[in-house]
Amino acid sequence: MATSQIGLIGLGTMGAALASNIAEKGFPIAVWNRTTQVTRDFHAASGDLADRITPTETLKAFVDAIAEPRAIILMVPAGKPVDDQITALRPLLGANDLIIDAGNANFHDTNRRSAEAGDLPFMGIGVSGGEEGARHGPAIMGGGKRAHWDRVAPVLEAISAKHNGEPCAAWMGEEGAGHFVKAVHNGIEYADMQMIAEVYQIMRDGMGQNSETIASVFDWWNDGVLQSYLIEISGKVAAAKDAETGKPLLDVIVDAAGQKGTGRWTVIEAQQLAAPIPCIEAAVVARNLSSRRDERAVGQDLFGAAPTTMGDTAPSEAELEHALICGKILCYAQGFTMIAAASREFGWDLDLPTIARTWRQGCIIRSRMLDDMATALAESDDRNLMFAPFFTNLIKNSHDALRQVVAKATLHGIAVPALASGLAYFDAMRTARGSADMIQGQRDFFGLHGFERFDGRTGQHGPWAAT
Repeated sequence: MATSQIGLIGLGTMGAALASNIAEKGFPIAVWNRTTQVTRDFHAASGDLADRITPTETLKAFVDAIAEPRAIILMVPAGKPVDDQITALRPLLGANDLIIDAGNANFHDTNRRSAEAGDLPFMGIGVSGGEEGARHGPAIMGGGKRAHWDRVAPVLEAISAKHNGEPCAAWMGEEGAGHFVKAVHNGIEYADMQMIAEVYQIMRDGMGQNSETIASVFDWWNDGVLQSYLIEISGKVAAAKDAETGKPLLDVIVDAAGQKGTGRWTVIEAQQLAAPIPCIEAAVVARNLSSRRDERAVGQDLFGAAPTTMGDTAPSEAELEHALICGKILCYAQGFTMIAAASREFGWDLDLPTIARTWRQGCIIRSRMLDDMATALAESDDRNLMFAPFFTNLIKNSHDALRQVVAKATLHGIAVPALASGLAYFDAMRTARGSADMIQGQRDFFGLHGFERFDGRTGQHGPWAAT
């Protein structure tokens, strides 16, 4: 007799953590993994939760163990493995059984799978928070039909992180909306991490601070406006020692950062939407550059190492803090602007305040600022976040520091692409008349594309058109 309320396929790091979270919250769950021993080992290690977990060794046994109408969470690698798993599952399922892709899928794939499912229930949900979040409470961004979300909301809200008792789990919109919002979340995460890393390098190379001092600075910042998960863990990373050598852990870590693709997807989609997200773009480029260690070594041999030591011209720690505050606001403003553009483009009617509230706990970019962002977006969700009074005041008090930090880093050869991109975005967004009139003139000169005049006339041409 089927006793499990929900099922989960894929017992990798995230899948195992999520399954344990579901069981811990009181929901009987059936699990299956392609490698049977993984399923057995997971169940054997489940301790007090084992009675709520039904391990299965065949896909049919897994399906049979779940009460109808079934809800099945897929935690398998994005791409073809998801399609293959859906293909294997469908013949075993009833017309009302719901498949939920909870991996890091490209939202275009989720749109396609939703269309292919037709009347068969299918959802794509974004889950953020890493292994710790999946085990103890992630942020969850749902996409698909609202009725399907409502079916599983009691489980997903129960396992999600909570902010003042409010679940950090919400329905975002139709089709791939949940996976799209998760991708933008990851793009913001890339930029936030990159800006923190840039400030870390200024402290390390420009100011000559050791890891212990840097850790204490991050700890200090985490008590203020910058309070966030990423600042908190940056302090812990800086303070950590390598067990083998006794050196600061950062001194033995290779300076090449990996990525799984969501940040890159965000940048690609931003171009399609004509949504400017320069901080995120710079962060993705910086990760790509970080992997080119051999080329960077050649560059240093050819041109010499940058004169990084700043001496008396170094920024203060307070200046660095304010630069990060400004950069963070600008980065989030770009992310929410992109989400608004997608909402219009795809007809999703994405609720920006709800998204901000969903990100307040559980996810990687959770921070103190998100409460104020949710409030500002509730006041006006069609306004750039940097123009909301609360954030306008913060930017007014911090943009000079951002400029000083970028200038000093640049003069001393320390690359700060995300911070510099944030500054350029700020300057562009506060300049009523920019330089695109020259670009319009150039386009008309070589291609007769026409231009618009300030008096409102369009399709105009310069004198070169007559020659």
